Amino acid sequence: MKRIWWSLVSVLVLLVGGVVACSTDTASGTFETVTPDEGVALIRAHKDDPNFVILDVRTPEEFTAGHIEGAQNIDFYAPDFEQQLAKLDKTKTYFVYCRSGNRSGQTIPIMKKLGFQHVYELRGGIAQWARQGLPLNP
Repeated sequence: MKRIWWSLVSVLVLLVGGVVACSTDTASGTFETVTPDEGVALIRAHKDDPNFVILDVRTPEEFTAGHIEGAQNIDFYAPDFEQQLAKLDKTKTYFVYCRSGNRSGQTIPIMKKLGFQHVYELRGGIAQWARQGLPLNP
């Protein structure tokens, strides 16, 4: 009975640990959801890294209204969204965001399917970023 109890506790710890970390390590790469503060740290750490891409998946109008410095825009709602993603270098590291996390959350499985290796998603999107008083470029 004791052995079963400890087995159940071990499984629970592993499950909770995976949920709390909000990351997935797979054979095809690492995919992680990060807070705005962690996003700032990532951007700073990769400031001059040409292999780090900030990807905004909002509409062009949303992008123009304010975006994270250095971001490139691919509209999630564009009919050729997946084809545009497929043209990107899959070996680079991507920091992906949208307004609230919905569109970027839907983008991650597409990126996995396309073979991207390292993707970070901004938890709460740019709305959370702005609520924390972090800078946006017009």
